[in-house]
Amino acid sequence: MARLIEEERERRQSGVLVWGIGCLLGAACVPVVELMGHPNGGSWALRAGLVSLTFGLVVWALRAGTAPAAFCGGMICLLVTLGTERIGPWAEMRSGLSPLLALFVLTFLAGRVGRARIREAATSLQRAEFAKERRGRRASQVVANLGAAGLVVAGAHVVGVDYAVGAMLLGVLAEATADTVSSEIGSAFGGAPYLLTTLRRVEAGTDGAVSLIGTLAGMAGALTVIAVGVWAMGVPWRTGLCGLVGGLAGFGFDSLLGATFERRGWLGNDLVNFASTICAGAVALGLVWVW
Repeated sequence: MARLIEEERERRQSGVLVWGIGCLLGAACVPVVELMGHPNGGSWALRAGLVSLTFGLVVWALRAGTAPAAFCGGMICLLVTLGTERIGPWAEMRSGLSPLLALFVLTFLAGRVGRARIREAATSLQRAEFAKERRGRRASQVVANLGAAGLVVAGAHVVGVDYAVGAMLLGVLAEATADTVSSEIGSAFGGAPYLLTTLRRVEAGTDGAVSLIGTLAGMAGALTVIAVGVWAMGVPWRTGLCGLVGGLAGFGFDSLLGATFERRGWLGNDLVNFASTICAGAVALGLVWVW
């Protein structure tokens, strides 16, 4: 399918996103890194740092992401783990780390299954090109899908909305899971999808296109992440429900932006994904306020 946005414009947008959000994430990690060397109370931060380092190395080793992408993922993992960690045995797992890991496993498996299905129907030349392109996710894609998760945890404590961290974080993670899983499964198994704004059938992979199978798979992935997060973080189911509704709202917003701004060549996919995760977190926060 032909690109609807100029390659240079998309590259600039992704670059601004990586450097802008990446610098904010890095700045938020600085106090944590300093705390690791503190003789009093730094052990918990050190453990979280080791877990995050391992997470980044696994992402890189599995070729799920490039080295810069794995580094960004490690920073986000550190912020999410420390910002939501509970006291007790296996404290790291009883935090936002668990739903983050659930997201990684679900999207990784969906990508493998989807690519295997597409590869079966591809020609030998297409398989060769497909193999060349398989380098894992770029840093801009990781920041676009998960950058908001790190910002939510770091920023919520600063502005004093700690009570809503769980809902916002789960909303962001649910949206990122639903978007990726639906895209991978829908492209491979969904057949000809429908364009959200016109409800007409279009070519698979079209911006803003949705399929029933892909949508259901995305919703199932979001629900799984919410369930894991409610258990791990110890938040009430009402909080989880706010996160789920926020995640699904962001999921729909992603398709709407894809069918409008992205199809017109105004926004690249990375900015669309980042805006959708912000939408998910904002809706979850609003629901916590009114409920």
